[in-house]
Amino acid sequence: MTAAQTATADKAASAPATSHVEMANAVRFLSADAVQKANSGHPGLPMGMADVATVLFSRFLKFDPGAPDWVDRDRFVLSAGHGSMLLYSLLYLTGYEDMTLDQLKDFRQLGSMTAGHPEYGHAPGIETTTGPLGQGLANAVGMALAERLLNARFGDDVVDHYTYALAGDGCLMEGISHEAISLAGHLRLNRLIVLWDDNGICIDGPTEMTVGDDQQARFKASGWNVAAIDGHDPEAFATVLAAARNAEQPTMIACKTVIGFGAPNKQGTAATHGAPLGDEEISAAREKLGWAHPPFHVPETVLTAWRAAGGRGRAAREAWEGRMAAFDDVRRDEFDRMVAGELATGWQEALNAHKRKCAEERPAWATRKASGEALSVLTQALPELIGGSADLTGSVNTKTPSTAPVTADNFAQRYLHYGVREHGMGAVMNGIALHGGFIPYGGTFLVFVDYMRGAMRLSALMGQRVVYVLTHDSIGLGEDGPTHQAVETLAMLRATPNFNVFRPCDAVETAECWALALTNVNGPSGLVLTRQGVPGMRTEHTDQNLSARGAYVLAEAEGGEHVATLLATGSEVSVAMAARDILQADGMPTAVVSMPCWELFDAEDETYRKLVLGPGTVRVAVEAGVRMGWDKYIRNHGDFVGMTGFGASAPGGQLFEHFGITADAVAAVVVNRLNRLQEFTQGED
Repeated sequence: MTAAQTATADKAASAPATSHVEMANAVRFLSADAVQKANSGHPGLPMGMADVATVLFSRFLKFDPGAPDWVDRDRFVLSAGHGSMLLYSLLYLTGYEDMTLDQLKDFRQLGSMTAGHPEYGHAPGIETTTGPLGQGLANAVGMALAERLLNARFGDDVVDHYTYALAGDGCLMEGISHEAISLAGHLRLNRLIVLWDDNGICIDGPTEMTVGDDQQARFKASGWNVAAIDGHDPEAFATVLAAARNAEQPTMIACKTVIGFGAPNKQGTAATHGAPLGDEEISAAREKLGWAHPPFHVPETVLTAWRAAGGRGRAAREAWEGRMAAFDDVRRDEFDRMVAGELATGWQEALNAHKRKCAEERPAWATRKASGEALSVLTQALPELIGGSADLTGSVNTKTPSTAPVTADNFAQRYLHYGVREHGMGAVMNGIALHGGFIPYGGTFLVFVDYMRGAMRLSALMGQRVVYVLTHDSIGLGEDGPTHQAVETLAMLRATPNFNVFRPCDAVETAECWALALTNVNGPSGLVLTRQGVPGMRTEHTDQNLSARGAYVLAEAEGGEHVATLLATGSEVSVAMAARDILQADGMPTAVVSMPCWELFDAEDETYRKLVLGPGTVRVAVEAGVRMGWDKYIRNHGDFVGMTGFGASAPGGQLFEHFGITADAVAAVVVNRLNRLQEFTQGED
């Protein structure tokens, strides 16, 4: 411990009841007591960062527990989510109504708000779900970016707040941190302030056994303002934080702390990182820090001081409401609409007109181009759409005439060049969505889902409306070969709860899938799109969104008893249609079902699902991916035509022939199945 840290601990017993020390100790011991009661958790970070958090929440953070969703509040992100009791303690102390003392006592218990890691939606004041390290830091970049984007549209009187992120050593070790801090520095997001808990300890022990990076130099190299302080010197931190709020760059403050501060035998060691301190050590810490109170007890004077700190923001919030009341009616209505997540009027009519044109003209576009064409319509109609790509703009078709690039000097625009930062892009989009005001979409190749999987999973877990544009979806991309041919990725995405995977077959379905992604307010969507051109399958226009039920009969069986049903998605729908022509010509009435979204189809009632799947018929599924997941549809007398391993490097058309994903192959599988079924039936007779 430094001399200042020793002095802080030594004066704790004699400090005034409402001093900084007493307020910080309330955070320390509520956190340690909750971890001890749960016999599970991470007491070290809350005890070490209590001084920093107390200064931030009692003097600087703009918030109002009485109006926790106030749009112009500052955002606080606990990126080091394992230290969740720090946040829960602060929410209780500052007066968030739902965060009661009983909730702290139920830490990590089934049904409580106080989960092991902060979970968005569990309680007001939790701005994002954290725990996977580095994600919160990147979310904070997205929130700070959204603040600047909204400010550029509505001005300082309406949007004028900061985003603070508390990051640990592990957050900065994760690769996503580099992507996030690089982007934030490039865009000069000066309303973003990162507080690094520089305690030098990870689960395995001292961080020096793992990492030797000069983190301060790293942030400076990325265009950040950097400061370093003793994390147990509240006045030093307050001085640096005040300066950071006026910086022209994002700021990282390195807070040198002692993990588990106050635990006399364990502080400064990995023993405080991820396990309860133990009754004896907590008792010794109480004696050392002069906290002569039983578990979960906060003296009235201390609680009163904390509640007063929580009430600081009420006047600012009321003043903001006054400014909003005086705001121009049209602009206020637009602001309210955007932050509520409501789509602008007229977009559906514009998209239906586009659908009609596609049905009439039957363009043989790649669905990535069809997506770009739909986006041109949507971005013109919906100013809340914020697009981007991971350095693949020309390939994924995410930029439109309505979306000029966002730069550090111009946040009034709507397109983000994320660079080769897929993981960062996903997490930043989560932050934009969480902040409110915009609907983010971003594009890359389907195979690069592997790079941003962590962020996509959190989109689903938090139920955020984020749209992932995922092109070059199969062996159809051709010569780039198996490194880029994502044969297994569809199955992985479909296995993710609360994630809608759309694989449209043509321009009409692509437009419909975009409509469904934008109206899904409870979760993310992935639009899986081809590199190669595909023929138009939908030739008759209807304003009805046929893709909304997930699957539908595209072509009915004709000329007799329905004997076979072909199920397909994306580019393979045209393969199935060609196979149907062969089978129909040979006297085998066959239906084709397009299945653009399994998740929506599975949510339909059983009667509809049975009707679409063709009860009593041979079912063959066709998809240029692995079989996993298809068996629930093809069942007993079905089969699958697709990939059984990785692809190869060759022109796409040759690869479909090579791997047997052709109309002739599909028709042959159906004939074989029908023959076997006939033999089985005759054998029973």
